[in-house]
Amino acid sequence: MTRRPVLVTGGAGFIGSHTCKLLSAAGYLPVVYDNLSRGNEKSVCWGPLVVGDIRDRRTLDRVITTRRPQAIIHFAALAYVGESVSEPADYYSTNVAGTIAVLDAAQRHGIDNIIFSSSCATYGVPDKLPVSEAAPQNPISPYGRSKLMIEQILGDLHRSDPAWRVGCLRYFNPVGAHESGLIGEEPDGIPNNLMPYIAQVASGRRDRLGVFGGDYPTPDGTCVRDYVHVLDLAAAHVRALVALREAGGLKYNVGSGKGYSVRQVVGIAEQVTGRKITTVMRPRRPGDPASLVANSRKLQRELGWRPLHSDLQTIIRSAWAWHIRHPDGFGSPNVTSLVGAESKPMVESRAIRSAG
Repeated sequence: MTRRPVLVTGGAGFIGSHTCKLLSAAGYLPVVYDNLSRGNEKSVCWGPLVVGDIRDRRTLDRVITTRRPQAIIHFAALAYVGESVSEPADYYSTNVAGTIAVLDAAQRHGIDNIIFSSSCATYGVPDKLPVSEAAPQNPISPYGRSKLMIEQILGDLHRSDPAWRVGCLRYFNPVGAHESGLIGEEPDGIPNNLMPYIAQVASGRRDRLGVFGGDYPTPDGTCVRDYVHVLDLAAAHVRALVALREAGGLKYNVGSGKGYSVRQVVGIAEQVTGRKITTVMRPRRPGDPASLVANSRKLQRELGWRPLHSDLQTIIRSAWAWHIRHPDGFGSPNVTSLVGAESKPMVESRAIRSAG
């Protein structure tokens, strides 16, 4: 059976690579388009890899003309809240201008099915928890504002022409790793996300975990977040892609519906790993709300999605297993053989490796 091609921008990244694995299992051919500034070539195992920046019109046109994708799943973006506060221009250039370039390419080639990787950061500081899709979107960081701008652009496109079938998935905190050991989360330098940082402290690679803020209005003073397993998040993309055949303008939260504080996550991680995780309190980080927990009932009701892997102990076990097996991420010695055992990516072209 011929697999249906789907262009996956940012498909060499953490969420993108897991989604490509599930897309392949569902009968699609994921065509990865990534500049590898934050993704890794070794995570591309289920289809061709084209190396290029999303703002590079010529390379985008070439891959679409050659591969003729029926839809686009758009992950490519800069995605760290704290970094966006210090480098806002980069975030607007990559995330907003980059998305406009992808949409222009889609329009030139008659592709009107697009799933966008959005974020709970668009909600800012929510009025109540859990957060539903109807909650006001008042982002408090350049990252969140860039994602909201893109949602608004996609909404305008859909309203101007219903032939544009767009879906926005608002992620909460993606974590974990695939049980195969093929793919996982590889931080870019010092981890910006909690789970890989915890793993590095537990393994002795780093001596302590910095906790940003201990005076939030939460039960123990540390931030509360909703952690969703990356496989559950990837499964939501496959379901949304199928749903786009019938309707556009889809907007869904994707989270577990449970909130855990940083201190709670550290405590459970100590139980799972059997290691002491030393923490040190740091000042609050700009752009961080106190609590974010998802109401994902709309996604469950309309698309039949369920968070099957998002128990926090399961999440931490999978992340820890990936880290122990690959202490240096995709640079670990056994990664090449693992990836090669499934399939080898076909690298088709190389372009500017700027952020995207």
